[in-house]
Amino acid sequence: MTSPLFSSADDVARHLDAVDYLADEGLATALFLATSLQMPILLEGEPGVGKTSAATALATALDTDLIRLQCYEGLAAHDALYEWNYQRQLLAIKMSESRGQDFSDADLYAPEFLSERPLLAAIRHRGARPPVLLIDEIDRADDEFEALLFEFLGEGAVTVPELGTIRAQRRPLVVLTSNRSRELHEALRRRCLYHWIVYPGAAQVVAILRRTVSGASAPLLEDASVFVGRVRELDLDKPPGIAEAIDWVSALITLGVTELVATTVAPTLGTLVKTPDDHETLLAALEHGSVL
Repeated sequence: MTSPLFSSADDVARHLDAVDYLADEGLATALFLATSLQMPILLEGEPGVGKTSAATALATALDTDLIRLQCYEGLAAHDALYEWNYQRQLLAIKMSESRGQDFSDADLYAPEFLSERPLLAAIRHRGARPPVLLIDEIDRADDEFEALLFEFLGEGAVTVPELGTIRAQRRPLVVLTSNRSRELHEALRRRCLYHWIVYPGAAQVVAILRRTVSGASAPLLEDASVFVGRVRELDLDKPPGIAEAIDWVSALITLGVTELVATTVAPTLGTLVKTPDDHETLLAALEHGSVL
């Protein structure tokens, strides 16, 4: 096993803090174990709590490449693993024929005709440090796609039938995220470390907003943090996450709002909630004074 990239969980937290990502002790420990044990990590939590940005911040903190695979329904092997470049293969065959040269199957399926997709690109990465591979929203992919990941997650390898098994010289740092829109297969979970990212407390929300939104006064940030916390207690279909809180405070600053009152907050609700029902619920709560 190679030397760890971080010396401790506190070291992870310090490195992430340096790139403006505030990780609590639980997340910092989980990332330390994932990088030290060279194991994939599955991050779950409500939308907007910072799962995807944890992976991007990790890549930035390590000064390494981020390779991203965005999952969706119908995602297939050739989208995620590799694909043969048929046009180049056909051109090579025609050139060989014009020269009177033989062109065997081994020539046809040579590595230079292989088009990398995210998983193979992560395996063949040759940087000074392993890349961070983000498999984002794995719960959006089909059940069948999860089975394609088992070899990759468990062995750090990809099998190309025409070439054999390609193994990583150094395993990529794999971060999977899920919003739990469906249950993931137990075989996938067994191959990963796991961490649930909770919505941060009020003090941490203020700290995050202070770093990400310029021009906001301390009182406004504190009031905004309390307001978002109360909004999250409402019966909403999609409670706002950190991403929405950042967008909302940015909107307040853009509009020159310095104090939270119903008349100035109401026009900005579209940055916090994203469905008609949630908008009506929040507007009613605002009018009744239960969130301000």
